[in-house]
Amino acid sequence: MNRTSPFPAHAGQGAQRTSVLATNKVIRNTYMLLSMTLLFAAATAGASMALGLPHPGLIITLVGYFGLLFLTSKLRNSAWGILSVFALTGFMGYTLGPIVSFYANMPNGTETVMMALGGTGAIFVGLSAYAVTTRKDFSYMSGFLMVGILVAFLAGLGAIFFSIPALSLTVSAAFVLLMSGLILYETSNIIHGGETNYIMATVSLFVAFFNLFTSLLHLLGFMNND
Repeated sequence: MNRTSPFPAHAGQGAQRTSVLATNKVIRNTYMLLSMTLLFAAATAGASMALGLPHPGLIITLVGYFGLLFLTSKLRNSAWGILSVFALTGFMGYTLGPIVSFYANMPNGTETVMMALGGTGAIFVGLSAYAVTTRKDFSYMSGFLMVGILVAFLAGLGAIFFSIPALSLTVSAAFVLLMSGLILYETSNIIHGGETNYIMATVSLFVAFFNLFTSLLHLLGFMNND
């Protein structure tokens, strides 16, 4: 016996259309906010370099980063969340300034910095475009990325405290791969409705961009250092 659905045939299509529009809105807002935060971070990094400000150190950097990240997460559903995002990315830009100055002052340092920035941009745009156009689901990478980033982060701290250059280079290479994976995962997460808050999506992609750039800068700087 055939049963007729009580809902009109276009009801499912309407819901799907609404879902697509909502997803597109999140993507649009995410990349708009990401562009503004990248410019703001570049401005604070430039100011830090121009003023010759020292790096705040590992402890202040970690406390500032995780503190502002926690604040952003708490405010993510309010207008204050946007202000918190700019505070977080501006602080990260400030910490980046002395790092870029260090590499820029090396022989061929300007070229090294530009290569790292160009490589970061190419990887970010390429992977984002691939995730958007193919609409593949990379949610299976979640567990691997979480464990990988935690291990690499702890290994990076070990490399700093015990002054092990080889380990530091290995961590940088690992972060290039992990941040590339994070770009694919987060972009896919937005497309498939796993992340509906554009503020948190912006933070994730900004952190991926930031770590990808610093890791490439470290690797290229090492190869350029006699």
